[in-house]
Amino acid sequence: MLMYNLDTILETMRQASQEIMNIYNQDFQITQKADNSPLTQADQISHQIIKEFLEEHTPKIPIISEEDDIPDYSTRKKWKYFWLLDPLDGTKEFIDKNGQFTINLALIQDSTPILGIIQAPALDNVYWAEKGKGAFKREKLTQKIQVRKNVSQKDLVAAISRSHLASEDKKMLEKYKIKQTIAMGSALKFCLLAEGKADFYYRFNPTMEWDTAAGQILVEEAGGVVLDEYGKTFNYNKTTLLNGSFLCKSF
Repeated sequence: MLMYNLDTILETMRQASQEIMNIYNQDFQITQKADNSPLTQADQISHQIIKEFLEEHTPKIPIISEEDDIPDYSTRKKWKYFWLLDPLDGTKEFIDKNGQFTINLALIQDSTPILGIIQAPALDNVYWAEKGKGAFKREKLTQKIQVRKNVSQKDLVAAISRSHLASEDKKMLEKYKIKQTIAMGSALKFCLLAEGKADFYYRFNPTMEWDTAAGQILVEEAGGVVLDEYGKTFNYNKTTLLNGSFLCKSF
């Protein structure tokens, strides 16, 4: 039987978040992720804290992290469970110091997320969802969250990428006749849908599996859907971890 302790995982994510903020609050100016830059330091310390915890407490479950080499598919295809970790999602947001960056962690079973956690260090909140148990947000208090339903066409709101908006994204907004948008960085766009602040998120440009897995189960457990370019459920542990386009919506 698969065993993990959600509370201790959340506490570890909080510890990683604090270490990121210790670096983030320093006075620095960088434009890219260079070796030993504050951005790289934040990425690596978050990776180290979470990976060491998972290796100790769930030693039989492999880990794929953005900060590690990706195992070959011939190895990965045998995995029933694995962790997907992005220790710092939102490079541009970290550099620009707008607070819109996250730590993303998901547990995958048979190509499907069954646990997802999105920690927002600068916002001091965390979102999570477990398969069949709903979606939650903890700021000062913990509350169950859900997508908005029965929203009229004119009131639909789209979450859009703050720094990666493609012309195809704009065309999709036109197709659905969505006029209102909220620009947001990192996996926080999924959070906007899950807590009912947006209704729609389309992404044309490529992402990696660790960018989307936690957000997917968060939205699904909040009552929304995440679909691939063929209108099918998004799957994980593909031959390549590169995602195609996807549509996330509450309706």
